[in-house]
Amino acid sequence: MAGALALVASLAVAAVGTASTETAAAPAVKPPNVPNAKALKAKYGGSSLTFLGDGPVGKSHTRDKLLVAKFSADTGIKVKLVPHPADSSASYSQLARTFSGKSSAFDVVMLDVVWPGAFAQYLVNLKPALAREARAHSQGIIRNNTIGGKLVAMPWFGDFGILYYRTDLLRKYGYSSPPKTWAQLGTMAKKIQDGEQASNPNFYGFVYQGNAYEGLTCDALEWLASSGGGRFVDNGKASINNPRAIAMMNLQRSWVGTITPRGVTTYQEGEADSAFGAGNAAFMRNWPYAYAKSQTGPVKGKFDVTVLPRTGSNPSVGTVGGWQLGVSTFSKNREAAIELVRYLTSAPVEKFNAIYNSNVPTIPAVARDAAVRKVNPWLKPEIANVTRVTRPTILGTRYAQGSQIIYQGLNQILNGQDAKNVLPGIEQRLNRLLPR
Repeated sequence: MAGALALVASLAVAAVGTASTETAAAPAVKPPNVPNAKALKAKYGGSSLTFLGDGPVGKSHTRDKLLVAKFSADTGIKVKLVPHPADSSASYSQLARTFSGKSSAFDVVMLDVVWPGAFAQYLVNLKPALAREARAHSQGIIRNNTIGGKLVAMPWFGDFGILYYRTDLLRKYGYSSPPKTWAQLGTMAKKIQDGEQASNPNFYGFVYQGNAYEGLTCDALEWLASSGGGRFVDNGKASINNPRAIAMMNLQRSWVGTITPRGVTTYQEGEADSAFGAGNAAFMRNWPYAYAKSQTGPVKGKFDVTVLPRTGSNPSVGTVGGWQLGVSTFSKNREAAIELVRYLTSAPVEKFNAIYNSNVPTIPAVARDAAVRKVNPWLKPEIANVTRVTRPTILGTRYAQGSQIIYQGLNQILNGQDAKNVLPGIEQRLNRLLPR
């Protein structure tokens, strides 16, 4: 899969200045009208679809409810919205069970950027219906979603890891800028935490996604790649067992219970952004969606975002994420389902998503839109152009199994095991999965 290209094109085009996080806030926006709604109502009105949409993270599920309600009102097509599990690993398992059982439970489904290859055989080829619309999106993502010449999914929104930080607390404790290295983050987090815990015992320096699930694979890829520890698999072979990876994982382990809460090993995206948004953390690693959510809580006007830290001369990096929309081959209303995908992946909806929920546009023209730039500081050049790192999609249909090996092993390290005793086993098991 062309995951490495997934966001580079769209975000490089979008590299422009934005308003400060301390003053920018998302204005009230409404879902756009459905084009050609009258014709769609005449052809499909009264039909029913089930959309397996986003999980209960931030404002994502609310975004979906607003869009589905607008689509149904305009077209007369009834859409039942079902949120997928917040844990993306559980979401993968849900789809695997549904497809293998040839179930028609879902007509339109969300897919992680690394899943199209695994589920291609169960997804409708969208190229005949949506080829023109596909040309507007980043072609790296379109290539990622094209399997065996078939466009099995349309880009929904992109993602990449960024660092959130409290601007007010950095000033309070004498820092003029956010940390550039992981060592600096550790030092700054400790100083701020020590000061804030005097009045708030629930305050910690740093929160992230440390649970044993796909989110930890994404976080750890950033830790290792930004410190010279590789990308799990390099040059066709597992590479996770190396001195720099051991050092970085043991550093992260040493922070658990010191500058991060002990419970960080159970945190997913929601727990991390809840802690940061409530004012209980100085730094957070998360996806851009958390920016919109944090603008409505106690830290509004008190935070900003930047690239994640690095070690030495290694570059800062951000793991490529993002979600796609596909139509199940088992759908009993394929044509109506394709029209829902057409609407949800259109430029007007991407603009709505970016303003309402800080979702990364996959259409370069939307990323250049002034209204989008105004409320999304992660489109600044220094953030938008950060080096992207991709998960090991060389594993193909065995990706989910390989990621599970990675995140379960790394979670053991965060819970106290020495990395030098865990990484060799991860490497051996990954090598057994890799194509020969």
